[in-house]
Amino acid sequence: MNELVAFTLIALLLVISPGPNGVLILKTVSSHGKSSSVANVFGLTSATFLHGAFSIFGLSALLLQSAELFLAVKIIGAAYLFYIGLKAIKGSFTAHQTDDLTNSSTTNDSATNKKEKRSFLYFFSEGFLTQLLNPKVSMFYLAAFPQFISFDAINYLEAFSLVAIHAGIIFFWFMGMTQVVGRIKKMASESNIGRWVQRTSGSILVYFGGMLLTQEAQTQPVD
Repeated sequence: MNELVAFTLIALLLVISPGPNGVLILKTVSSHGKSSSVANVFGLTSATFLHGAFSIFGLSALLLQSAELFLAVKIIGAAYLFYIGLKAIKGSFTAHQTDDLTNSSTTNDSATNKKEKRSFLYFFSEGFLTQLLNPKVSMFYLAAFPQFISFDAINYLEAFSLVAIHAGIIFFWFMGMTQVVGRIKKMASESNIGRWVQRTSGSILVYFGGMLLTQEAQTQPVD
């Protein structure tokens, strides 16, 4: 029981610490609303289970032991963070220009409908790829799992229970964040705060992409 509490606390600290997941939720709520952010959260949660499976079956260890594979994942992950960050920044300026051109309700309705055309799958994929392409999550599992389970005689139910705890924390934390940011956005709907939140979050995503490129694998020699 003590080990379970310890793992839960470690996972909670990891989830609530600043990172690309929180910035993604902030960006999505400010630019597309709470329902789109919920899709992000489901994507983050699903990718967490996949990360856990990779670690349990040894694929993450292989990734961190191979400098070439680790570098490839870093580049892909950083490129994706650059992409969604720059897209958010560009989108905030595009929305601003649209508002300056016309204040008619017809134009505003058209802009809203254009945003709604993006499907649940689109935002699910955003969350899924943001989590999946973050090698720090693999490093967390490889650092934490050996402290709580034995890989010599692994209990898969126990191992996936720990993954479920981590995924559950992610789900409830970012769902709560979605609700809080959504309320703030509603209160600030008559101002330009939403645009600046979108621009700031996009810039932070680009920053995290740069940080990801400097991340080094904590490799260990293979016996």
